[in-house]
Amino acid sequence: MIGRLQELVIDCADPPKLARFWTAVVGGEAVDRDPDWSYVDPPDEPLRLAFQLVPEGKEVKNRLHLDVEVADIDAARERLCAEGATAVEDLRTDAHGRFQVMRDPEGNEFCLVD
Repeated sequence: MIGRLQELVIDCADPPKLARFWTAVVGGEAVDRDPDWSYVDPPDEPLRLAFQLVPEGKEVKNRLHLDVEVADIDAARERLCAEGATAVEDLRTDAHGRFQVMRDPEGNEFCLVD
């Protein structure tokens, strides 16, 4: 082993806004380290989610996304849409279960899974 994962950093236009959105998703408390960098430490999770300001906008599909396990996909989708997320396509089912592709307020894709 060379090292361990410390945090997952997401490039964005508004770090405080995304930190607060993701706090609604995974819990914890949003922390603004400075105007260009915010983060959230989800409770009982070893990996910090961090958000850094970048000058360019999002132009391509994510090459990495988060899967967020929830008890009720429909309820989670409704709550997150109220927080600024958008649902992509319909709820899908495959051999491993159900999932809903979502986008956060800046268009970063993630999935709700049960």
